[in-house]
Amino acid sequence: MLGIFLATLDGQIVSIALPTIVGDLGGLEHFSWSVTSYMLTMAAATPIWGKLGDLKGRKGAYLWSVVLFLAGTVLCGLAQDMGQLIAFRAVQGLGAGGLMVGALSVIGVLVPAQERGRVQSMVGVMLPVAFVGGPLLGGFITDALDWRWVFYVNVPFGVLALVAVGKGVRLPKERAGGRIDYPGTALLTSAILALTLLASWAGTRYDWGSPQIVALGVVAAVALAAFVRVERHAAEPVIPPRLFRSRDFALAQTLSFLVGAVLISVVNYLPQYMQFVQGSSSTVSGLQILPLMLGMLAAQLTVGRLMDRGGLDRVVPITGGAVTVAGAVLLLLLGTDTPVFAASALTLVLGTGVGMLMQSTLLTTMNTAPPRDMGAATGTVTLLRTIGGSLGVAALGAVHIGRMTGELRDKLGARSAQRLTSGGELTPESLDRMPARPRGVVQEAFTSGLHGVLVGAALLSAAAFLLAWFVRGTPPPKSPAPAPDPEPTQIPAPTTD
Repeated sequence: MLGIFLATLDGQIVSIALPTIVGDLGGLEHFSWSVTSYMLTMAAATPIWGKLGDLKGRKGAYLWSVVLFLAGTVLCGLAQDMGQLIAFRAVQGLGAGGLMVGALSVIGVLVPAQERGRVQSMVGVMLPVAFVGGPLLGGFITDALDWRWVFYVNVPFGVLALVAVGKGVRLPKERAGGRIDYPGTALLTSAILALTLLASWAGTRYDWGSPQIVALGVVAAVALAAFVRVERHAAEPVIPPRLFRSRDFALAQTLSFLVGAVLISVVNYLPQYMQFVQGSSSTVSGLQILPLMLGMLAAQLTVGRLMDRGGLDRVVPITGGAVTVAGAVLLLLLGTDTPVFAASALTLVLGTGVGMLMQSTLLTTMNTAPPRDMGAATGTVTLLRTIGGSLGVAALGAVHIGRMTGELRDKLGARSAQRLTSGGELTPESLDRMPARPRGVVQEAFTSGLHGVLVGAALLSAAAFLLAWFVRGTPPPKSPAPAPDPEPTQIPAPTTD
């Protein structure tokens, strides 16, 4: 629970502070990379941490991931320019890859299958504090102290996690042995990097038919093909192909990819709209996206318990897909003259749909994976959601900056547009000091960029809705019952699932 809390808290705090961070360090055109670098390395590291836990011990792998995460966190707070921030966020992401998968693999192994939905709902005891407190804390720190403290504040929580897990968690010593699939990991990382660069650069920095984009596409295709081949012959594949023999498992991973792209993209660009268009402070913009977070939490808490009862394995993802599409379309109503209350309330629907999809894909993954592959399975579902978020932020971020820059160029001129987006002159504070006309142009440009992100989110949500109809529904495997005790006076030995 502490690991999940730490990973969630960091994302919520930093997303609120990013507009101020980027404005201070300069380079608005690199905004998406401050998120993408974190997501990219997190995606690459997630299956490695999962497999390390399966082979070498889950507790040790988990603790080392916390240490690496904290090291990257401190470095981010010391960054002096956007290049350093992007690099240090990458280090932070390497550690973050093990936080969520470490907790989920422990839950998957120790908790009986029939209780997993209930335990996943118990995650909601920690998540509301992170989801609600994260934006508030991030906004308060940014306004009252300095944005660097949005990173330093993670340190005490990380130290607490290290101490508590080191002393309090007791796991059976189950080590399968074997070597990490390093060739497969390298190929997967290369494919993810190539796809992320392609999504970020195509149509913005380079034309779609340019040699650079074509080369990235070829590298991604070759790396993915080689990765599949290597995994089929590896003794301990980082993503075991046998897991994908289950149709529901494969569909759950695809849905996780799509919902990750929708969630991360919207969550990272809504605060920009709230601060630049609605004129909100960092703290208030955190409050304004709380309906999205609360809708997601309510859905996750409800879905976990409902799916425990059985019979809803298809209904939940189908309903979640439909609600997510409706939520993305509703957010297209946001404009420069939208009342603040309405702008905030409109986010509730999207959050509810995303929460339903996230919880159902996770439970389906855990119910279709054998215990020996639980780390790899939970690592895969987290990996696909992270890759989706990374590619989503890169691709839709390119759409956002393209639409925004085009709007600024058309109405203010190329030189002014370049100065605003690249010169570090555009911050929520500097916008208030602008004359009325350029301020209105900037607000329209940010709104236009957000609409591009939302159209992409709506299309991804529609794809998730269509795929959800193919889910068959996999009931959780029955946990073995303890053998009857021939001696009534003896205490039965504990059993593990």
